[in-house]
Amino acid sequence: MSSADEAAPGDAVGRSVITVAIRSAADIVAARQEGRALASRFGFDGSDLTVIATAISELARNILEYAKTGEIRLSPAQKGGRNGIMIVARDEGPGIHDVPRAMQDGYTTGRGLGLGLPGVRRLMDDFEIVSQIGKGTTVSVKKWVP
Repeated sequence: MSSADEAAPGDAVGRSVITVAIRSAADIVAARQEGRALASRFGFDGSDLTVIATAISELARNILEYAKTGEIRLSPAQKGGRNGIMIVARDEGPGIHDVPRAMQDGYTTGRGLGLGLPGVRRLMDDFEIVSQIGKGTTVSVKKWVP
């Protein structure tokens, strides 16, 4: 895990960026904890912290199951005076052959229930996925402070 903090003048969120390498189940726990702590600093509380931690868990589990290794990057997000958190899950695994199908509830090529990516999309405010066969997958999500 690495982190960099640079406070920008007038920026309540600062420039905190945390990267957690995902190589084992313990790394999923670490990513969840880092995400909750950072989201709390950004102004999230209560159930939003649980939602963010759940999204991080799902994304990190996908990395482990399908790519074996990757990273979760946590950083501030800002848009139109709103603050939030951005979570980027990146791997260099096999990629997703059919992204639209992978985004359907119940579809899975693994052992899960097929709710991971569609569930993350529902939990978060913004969702983007880019996947290339043989090159990997990047999922970027944002949650805005209410």
